Amino acid sequence: MGAVMVDSKYRGTTKYFRVYAELVRAAQYRGLTTYQDLAAIMELPMQGNRMGSEIGQILGEIAEDEVKSGRSMLSAVVVGVSGKPGSGFLPLARDLGRAPDTEELDTVWKRERTGAYDAWRRPLPKG
Repeated sequence: MGAVMVDSKYRGTTKYFRVYAELVRAAQYRGLTTYQDLAAIMELPMQGNRMGSEIGQILGEIAEDEVKSGRSMLSAVVVGVSGKPGSGFLPLARDLGRAPDTEELDTVWKRERTGAYDAWRRPLPKG
């Protein structure tokens, strides 16, 4: 497992928990959420450098916390307009020890997304 890489800016804040809840909800339904959805939750501009850096920061903190807890990168459920994760996803996965340098984005993304779905799936009612 990689070392702690992400400085904490959002941990313990309401924005952290709101974004975390959005990611868990997406994972529970085996779905995705978007950077724009997260920007709205965080009261950020819908595009631009500030949006990208702030969302990258909070997703890095959440991914690191999930990996420390033995789960996959929950940030794998977030996509941009391309339908794929942002440019920071693969470097973060490598920093957190989740992807060797030889693996490509799609392989790492699918594994982490499936792991998040499995970790957060909604229990089915019994009976």
